[in-house]
Amino acid sequence: MSDVRLGLTVTHRRYVPYAHAHYAGNLVDGAYALGLFGDVATEVCIRTDGDEGLFAGYADVRFHAPIHAGDVVEVTAQVSRVGTRSRTLELSCAVVCRGRPERSASAAEVLDPPIVAVTATGTVVVPAASVSREE
Repeated sequence: MSDVRLGLTVTHRRYVPYAHAHYAGNLVDGAYALGLFGDVATEVCIRTDGDEGLFAGYADVRFHAPIHAGDVVEVTAQVSRVGTRSRTLELSCAVVCRGRPERSASAAEVLDPPIVAVTATGTVVVPAASVSREE
């Protein structure tokens, strides 16, 4: 029988404030997306196991495109494997809106299609007490 947690998808959207710009051109560092992956993974753990869980590690982190201050990003986690205490997540961070300061100070546009900026596979673990409570 298939585990009902497989395929569970959680999505967060976030405006990237200018205070998070780290490099020239209002570029945000790659760790910004990893922090957002942690947030969305926490919600996955709460939904699957009733516990915030802990991030154990990342595999295959790829930076495909830059993230800039003024962007709106959509971060998604999908459960691809369920172990006894671990869950494997497929993670994606896509830019769905982008500021256009070259047009005017407050110009922005919706990106269609969105730009996939960062992808990764992550492993989270939940405490044995949370798992045994569910079973």
